[in-house]
Amino acid sequence: MSFRHHIDDFMRGRIIRKIEEGRKITDVARVFDIAHSVVSRLWKSFKTTGMYSRRHRGGRVRSTTPAEDRYIVLSAKRNRRTTAQQVANQFLAASGKQISRKTVAKRLRGGGLYARRPVVCVPLTRQHRTSRLQWCREHHNWTEQDWACVLFSDESRFNLSSDCRRQLIWRESGTAYRPENIQEKDRYPTCSIMVWAGIMINGRTRLHLVANGTMTGQRYIDEVLLPHVRLFRGAVGDKFVFMDDNATCHRTLAVQDCLDS
Repeated sequence: MSFRHHIDDFMRGRIIRKIEEGRKITDVARVFDIAHSVVSRLWKSFKTTGMYSRRHRGGRVRSTTPAEDRYIVLSAKRNRRTTAQQVANQFLAASGKQISRKTVAKRLRGGGLYARRPVVCVPLTRQHRTSRLQWCREHHNWTEQDWACVLFSDESRFNLSSDCRRQLIWRESGTAYRPENIQEKDRYPTCSIMVWAGIMINGRTRLHLVANGTMTGQRYIDEVLLPHVRLFRGAVGDKFVFMDDNATCHRTLAVQDCLDS
């Protein structure tokens, strides 16, 4: 079976000599295990140019030196939220040489930097990390049957206006969660909508839209605990565990009395 591979000048010379001896192109291709089209193109090129060696083309000269490539990568690492065009402008101001945005992107990819969206997270304090580690140690021996009795719930607010994650950063592969590649987010935009939901291993609640205002303690009781959580409590039984967070509306006295009842 013929296959495509690189043919050096020595092999090209042998192929040309075989054809000059009177061998057919099909026979020569079978002898050297090379595609018929490759041998045919080689013979046509030899008849046209009189040369069988492969011509080496110079190619386009690189617009930047290795030292300038390192400067481009370093500029992106210093400010990972800068764009390729801004890096090109900085390079022009520093070296007096103008390069395109595509050239900057190629040099950054050559340096291992790719345009990715930053990870958005809420910063955790030392107390938060300690409490979460303690909770994990207390529950690491739980079985699947134990977790099947837990209803996890949370509210999420979705932005309805602009997309705040359109800005990209330059980072290496596998470094998404490094501090310099994370965008901290402490509050939500004003134009948004809140949605509540709960999940279990074998089920989930319906999505509940919190319309016309924010979630309060009384609304949490009337719209979430009584119509949704109480149904799961009745289905699971005494082993039912309800998990929510420490939002202000979840920790009012009225909500605690409702949960105790």
